Amino acid sequence: MKKNNIILGLLFIGVLMGALDISIVGPAIPSIHQSLGLDEQQVSWIFSIYILFSLMGISLFARLSDRFGRRPFYILAVSIFGIGSLLVAMAHNIELLLIGRAIQGFGASGIFPVASATVGDIFPREKRGRALGLIGMVFGLAFLTGPVLAGLMLKFFTWNSLFLINIPIVIIVIIGSIKLLPANKNSDSKIIDWPGIISLGLFLSGFTIALNNLKTAGFWETILSLSFYPFIVVGLIAFVAFILIERRSPHPIVDTRLFHLKQVRIVGFLAFGTGLYQAAFVFVPGMTVLLFGVEPSTASFMLLPVVLAMAISSPISGRMIDKYGSRIIINIALVLMGIGLTLLFAVPLTRPVYYFAGVMLGIGLSVLAGSSLRYIMLNEVSASERASAQGVLTIMISFGQIIASALIGAFTAGYRDSIKGYQLVFAILTFITIILGISSLRLKSKIQEKEMYTGQ
Repeated sequence: MKKNNIILGLLFIGVLMGALDISIVGPAIPSIHQSLGLDEQQVSWIFSIYILFSLMGISLFARLSDRFGRRPFYILAVSIFGIGSLLVAMAHNIELLLIGRAIQGFGASGIFPVASATVGDIFPREKRGRALGLIGMVFGLAFLTGPVLAGLMLKFFTWNSLFLINIPIVIIVIIGSIKLLPANKNSDSKIIDWPGIISLGLFLSGFTIALNNLKTAGFWETILSLSFYPFIVVGLIAFVAFILIERRSPHPIVDTRLFHLKQVRIVGFLAFGTGLYQAAFVFVPGMTVLLFGVEPSTASFMLLPVVLAMAISSPISGRMIDKYGSRIIINIALVLMGIGLTLLFAVPLTRPVYYFAGVMLGIGLSVLAGSSLRYIMLNEVSASERASAQGVLTIMISFGQIIASALIGAFTAGYRDSIKGYQLVFAILTFITIILGISSLRLKSKIQEKEMYTGQ
């Protein structure tokens, strides 16, 4: 058990490194913008190209690790991430910067699903919730602590240091993985579905490019422009092709039959909503600057109550799931999310109200982005499909992030009074939370989960 806890710590570090690089770049944008002379469209791609390539590699890494073992592909993913970090740190033009961010994203795509599947391999069912709570806490906290950490570092170092610091961490994780991670292969795992992986990549690429080119100013002109509709058409065609390929493939990367299971459909929907929430938090410091008239660095530090709420509640929620089951904990989390979001758009925001709303959101998000959804997914699939199932979950979360980041940016930019744009965003998210809450009532109870485990 002591060795398992050390492995968990190793996975913890790798996931933290990969997740932070989604959010840590935000505060560095002004410095990057100035030093490389970028325009606004190029700046937006610094975010989106990382998410795009992290989505494109998830299924490939997941299936390869299912078939050939966790250790070699966790090490490969971390190594690729390190190479991308080095390129970004050395970047002196936009081309090298975007290439490095793409390589980083591709490496990150293998870190989280393989780490989650490894937890499923080494921990018994009754302890998975607690272990996944710690892993999930890292990913959730990264979206909130990234801007704070970057703000501190940028007071003393250049923006390149944000990425150069990854290199010693990569070396430590690789050495630890060689010594500690299990190398066993899964004899039940199937061959790789290359047509499925390619069509999924085209689908995600088309949608990402189209959504990042969407503008509310001249909305219909944008929809009919060459910067939008060709990519959305490619994405739609690729999506249809992907579904057809996966239905006919004897060894699909995404087993569409899984979505016949009520639990998997609900979890996928909740994961998509979690991605929406996470992306929305990227915009909170901007709203804080407008609302309270503070400096951007101060706005980042005003997220600390949310960070603390997540840090405290995430491991606790993992234990609660082990004890009471996933449904009731998810229901409570969505109620808290609804309260926090409602306060942000329906009540005059003073600082105490803002902090209270942040605590509610932090607790709710710690459950959704932490152990709960991955706990359900791990227990719904066979051992040979664990990494692939975690990959599907990560795809749904990331797809929510892509859609939310593009659409939220369009909403807020489309209002002269940006505060109203933010309020509209939080009102929409509140409505989505109600729908998610109704859906989550159909999850299995603790008794039903226990019956399923004993039946297996």
